Amino acid sequence: MPELRIVIVEDEAVTARNLAHMLQSIDGSILVAAMLPSVKDAIDWFDTNAVYDLIFMDISLADGMSFEIFKNTTITRPVIFVTAYNQHALLAFKNNGIDYILKPFDETEIKAALTKYKSLVAPPPSANTNTLELERLLQQLGKLSKPYKRSFLVHFREKLVPVETLKIAWFYTANEIVYAHTTDGHQYIMEFTMEQLEQQLDPQQFFRANRQYIINRVAITEVDFYFNGRLSVKVKPDPTEHILISKARVPEYKAWMNK
Repeated sequence: MPELRIVIVEDEAVTARNLAHMLQSIDGSILVAAMLPSVKDAIDWFDTNAVYDLIFMDISLADGMSFEIFKNTTITRPVIFVTAYNQHALLAFKNNGIDYILKPFDETEIKAALTKYKSLVAPPPSANTNTLELERLLQQLGKLSKPYKRSFLVHFREKLVPVETLKIAWFYTANEIVYAHTTDGHQYIMEFTMEQLEQQLDPQQFFRANRQYIINRVAITEVDFYFNGRLSVKVKPDPTEHILISKARVPEYKAWMNK
């Protein structure tokens, strides 16, 4: 069985190692040719190496967006994008992308992506199969490229008032009512659940801290260590209680803040 040479472009070392291990567990013919943690490292490697078959690539790297790689070197092989953010799908498919996997990924998704790659490099399928694959890809792209809310229309003093999403410091729920607290100190009642808001908010900008709070990156002033491995997030304006990140979610929160 010929080797399948894969390059992993990922700035989180643990994620890169886990992906490499998962790939080799799925297919014993896989050779991880390189694990590249930054835009610069990727450009340098691809400039001098042409022997590889497939790339697994994160989008947001420590020194910039991975799309800069395509502008500064020649990529001729297919790319499977693996990322925490879904708003870059259209650009990904314009840069050699054949699949788009959202983190956290699992073995089923990685196996399906490899199967898709192998079907693409196999002998040409029938015209009907091509049509079905195109339709599936367009459906996937339509789901991934859904725009996030730029503003909410809320009730305030017997009026409807537009509130810009970026001006909302945090969302809070109590007694089954959800409130939005803005950076200028106003509070509004929302007509959405916290789960519905999560689907409408940009995950690069907003983070679900716990069951009660969704916080805006721009509102965060500092983070303190709290009891039992938890974190206490300070925001402006101040809420009436601590916003706590559980010990289990601390790594996810740190990764979000470091993007």
